[in-house]
Amino acid sequence: MNEELELVIEDAEASMKKAIGFLEAELGKIRAGKANPAMVDGITVDYYGSPSPISQVANINIMDARTISIQPWEKNMLQPIERAIIAANIGMNPQNDGINIRLYLPPLTEERRKELVKKSSGECEHSKVAVRNIRRDAIEQIKKLQKDGLSEDEAKDAEKEAQDVTDKYIVHVEKHLEAKEKEIMSI
Repeated sequence: MNEELELVIEDAEASMKKAIGFLEAELGKIRAGKANPAMVDGITVDYYGSPSPISQVANINIMDARTISIQPWEKNMLQPIERAIIAANIGMNPQNDGINIRLYLPPLTEERRKELVKKSSGECEHSKVAVRNIRRDAIEQIKKLQKDGLSEDEAKDAEKEAQDVTDKYIVHVEKHLEAKEKEIMSI
């Protein structure tokens, strides 16, 4: 295969890997009944005027399967962290004891589990769309190369390879969704 075509396919595959990485991060934020430090990753707190992730102003530990402990490095950060968690609306109420903030995960109801599966499914659908958009861009680049003198056979082979790579990554997305559904629905 032509060097330019290989570059197009490699770029597409690298972008698809990034899309899968993003999906993994998003699925990690969806709670499945067990405490996980990733649940508070997206929350930013006002740290002396600049928004900072909680992980940069406090230690985040898992005390047991249902409890997250957040210990600020500075005592005066307890209130801002508590306010940021409440504002983030992550379904947990912070308990402030003057030293730590504890987040207790309530047991998941069947209805909430189904909601979480639906949310996971939505994230996976976004990833599939991203992967397909990357494929579309790669095919457009291949067609431009074909206009610039690439043979039709080489272009068709490259398009098939782009489709094969896309199919591979769509299967990865489906596997992630299956695993997350199983994790959420297991009691």
